[in-house]
Amino acid sequence: MPYILISTQIRLETGPTNVGDEDSDPAVMNYLGARKMTMLGNNFSEYHVDEPPRMVLNKLEQIGFRVLTMTGVGQTLVWCLHRDAE
Repeated sequence: MPYILISTQIRLETGPTNVGDEDSDPAVMNYLGARKMTMLGNNFSEYHVDEPPRMVLNKLEQIGFRVLTMTGVGQTLVWCLHRDAE
């Protein structure tokens, strides 16, 4: 998948970081060391890492992703990244 969203809560800028949903590329999630979790009350899963967003962004850049945009939504920071299709 050429796109990925990562996010974190503003008060948690040191981690954890949400790095994908249940349909995310397993190879990328494995590379990031992400673990799949389902939060109580949700009917979907998300991938999380304990690292801060800066470290996740650095790792994703190393495998060809680049930041397209970043925004704040309420108390959440969100980055959209893209990498060219192989």
